[in-house]
Amino acid sequence: MSLQPISARQRLIQSALELFTAQGVSATTTRQIAEKAEVNEVTLFRNFGNKHGLLLAVLEESAAFKNLGESLVRRATPPGNVYQALKDYASDSLHALERVPEFVRSVVGEADQFPTENRRALGRGLTEANGYVAQYLATVIQQGDLNTYLPAEKLASLLNGMILGYAVIEFTSEFHELWENRDDFLENLVELFLHGAMSSTPESTIEALSGSLITKEVADLPAGLVHEILRQARKLGIKDYALAYVLFGAGLSPKEIVNLQRSHQINDIHGHFLQITTPGYIRQVPVNQWILGKRYGSYTNNPLIKWLKSRKDNNAEMFLDEATKPISEAELLGHWQAWTEKLLTPQGRSPEIAQAQHTWCVEMLMRGVSLENLSIFTGCDRTQLQPYARRAREKAALEQATRLDHKPA
Repeated sequence: MSLQPISARQRLIQSALELFTAQGVSATTTRQIAEKAEVNEVTLFRNFGNKHGLLLAVLEESAAFKNLGESLVRRATPPGNVYQALKDYASDSLHALERVPEFVRSVVGEADQFPTENRRALGRGLTEANGYVAQYLATVIQQGDLNTYLPAEKLASLLNGMILGYAVIEFTSEFHELWENRDDFLENLVELFLHGAMSSTPESTIEALSGSLITKEVADLPAGLVHEILRQARKLGIKDYALAYVLFGAGLSPKEIVNLQRSHQINDIHGHFLQITTPGYIRQVPVNQWILGKRYGSYTNNPLIKWLKSRKDNNAEMFLDEATKPISEAELLGHWQAWTEKLLTPQGRSPEIAQAQHTWCVEMLMRGVSLENLSIFTGCDRTQLQPYARRAREKAALEQATRLDHKPA
């Protein structure tokens, strides 16, 4: 079956878009457009009246806004990582604008010379893009992933306005020092957007996702104290040892640990993971065999695996109490107090169970895990994890200074 021939009108629109993109609107003549489309100028005038009439058709019939917006809306079902979705949308939008820099410069610099209808068409295109972004934001707000004091339409306008503003600055000013690079702009844009115009997951949901992880002050424990806690847990039995191992090896909160099922364990020769399930959110967390410089078994043979293999019951829960009922948070805290009896932190206080999670987060960052990946493991966003990043940098600086002091002069 033969393909339908492209009409003269379609060829003129495509040729105009290519020339506008390459050299701007003002520098493009109707003769150039007609020659590229392989028609005479009379055909152009008959179809569009003049160059601005042709520009109007280009603005109205371009699918760029629609395609970008639809790709974002598709991310909302099923719900995904809001931070990554917005960053990808902003990045894709900039790439689309970057492909037509001369066209952007012309539209921005020469818009006051366009007829009213052209400016309206440009406005309609921006409004269409805004509508798709607003639809996405309304969906994630309804799903409970975001709280906001502004309507979705206003939030979408803020986001698109900042993206377009960045593109204009980049295309018209080569030597500014406003951002280190594009990724720096994108990360700061989304962070500001999520935590300035919007707030992330409500507090009750944050607690369900990450227990005691959200904090302004990080209180990680020193290696010697952690190994002593694990040693004391081991002395009290295989279940205690497994509980302490999960606290320090996977960085889970007490709420997450008591909700673990045996089926949530995933292990083979390549890795050991736990699946954490909360309403509307599932993530996998690695279980580390190396904890603060000391190895505790292997992927296939460690305290947790030994505990599960020792079980003779058929209960689904990963941890049980003495009556073979699911362990409670209060009982887990009782185990912690038994392990840490007479132990003190460098500040002279009794270790708190939340500090196990703090210690795990700092250790993961110290070992090279990126803040973005730690966000995936914990269910918290980058801003909420910033205190851990600062603490990791502080520890790295102290370690470097200590190593330098050990070197001979």
